Amino acid sequence: MLLWFGFLACTCVIVVSGSRLSRYGDIIAEKTGLGRTWIGVVLMATVTSLPELVTGLSSVTYAGTPDIAVGDVLGSCVFNMLILVLLDAVYRVKPISAKAHQGNVLSAGFGILLLGLVGISIFVCNALPVLGWIGVYSFIFMGIFFLAMRMVFQYEKKQRSAYMKEVAEEPKYAHITAAKAARNYGFHAAVVIMAAIFLPSIGEGIAETTGLGQTFVGTLFIALSTSLPEVVVSLAAVRMDAVDLAIGNLFGSNMFNILILAVDDIFFTAGPLLSSANPNHLISALSAMAMTSVAIIGLTYRSDKKRLLGWDSAGLVLLYIVNLVLLYVQREP
Repeated sequence: MLLWFGFLACTCVIVVSGSRLSRYGDIIAEKTGLGRTWIGVVLMATVTSLPELVTGLSSVTYAGTPDIAVGDVLGSCVFNMLILVLLDAVYRVKPISAKAHQGNVLSAGFGILLLGLVGISIFVCNALPVLGWIGVYSFIFMGIFFLAMRMVFQYEKKQRSAYMKEVAEEPKYAHITAAKAARNYGFHAAVVIMAAIFLPSIGEGIAETTGLGQTFVGTLFIALSTSLPEVVVSLAAVRMDAVDLAIGNLFGSNMFNILILAVDDIFFTAGPLLSSANPNHLISALSAMAMTSVAIIGLTYRSDKKRLLGWDSAGLVLLYIVNLVLLYVQREP
C-alpha cells in the first residue's frame, strides 16, 4: 500500500507542478517578446518531457534499473499517441486530425525514424560498436534529433504566415513580473525533479511485489505518470483552440524522449543501455511507430466525419491495447 501511495503522490505532484510550469513558461514567453506560439512550443516540449529525463537519469544512476528507464521512454512515446485520442474526444467540432495543420507530419516522420532506429538498436544491440560504455546508436539519436529540430524550425519559419501567424493582443500577464515568473518556473521545475527521482525505486518495488516485471511496470505505470504533464498541457491547448500547439507538443515530446534515451545511455556506465534492457521493449518501439503512422494517415486524409471519435483515434486505441497485451504476455517472470 505504501508503494502505491507513493506512486499516486508523485503522480499528483508532477501533474500539479507540471501545469504550473506550463503557465509560467507561457508568461516567460510573453515577457521576453520572442513570440508566444514558437517559444511556447519549445518550452512545452521541454517542460513536459522533464519527468522522463529525470526519471531516466535516476533509474540508471541511482536505482540501477535500465528497464525502468527504457520502458518509461518508449512507454511515454506510446502514451503520447494515446493522448491524441483524448484530445479528439474533447474536441467536438470535427476530428482533431482535420483541424491540425499538415506541417505536423514533419515532426511525426522524424519520430518514426528515431523510433525505428531504436527498434533496430534493440534487436541487434550486441552487434553494434561501442564507444567506451556508450552505444554508437546514442550518437546517431542525438544527431538526428538536432537535425530534426533544425528542419522543423526552418519549415515552421517558412510557413509561419500560413499557420503560425502571431496576432497582436493585450498582454495577459501584465500583473506578473518576469522575475517572479522565472522564480516560480524554477521552483516548480525543482518540485517535478524531486517527485520524479522517487519514481524508479517505487516502480521497481511495484514490479517486485506484483510480479509484473520492470518492463511492464516501466512501460505502463511510470510512463503514465511522467506523461501526465503532456495530458495537462495538451488539453489546455485544445480548450484554447490551439490544436497545432497540442499536437506539436506530443510529436515533439516523442522526439525529445529518444534524446533522453541517448542521455540515459551516457550516464549508464555499466555498458550500452539497450544491451542491458529487456528485448521486449521492441514491442513498445514498434507500437509507437505504428500509432504515429496512423496519426500521419489521419493528418493527411483529413476526414470530416466524426461521431464519438475519428477512425484514426479508434485505431490508436486498438494499437495501444495490443501493445499492453503483448507486453503483459511477454513480461519477464
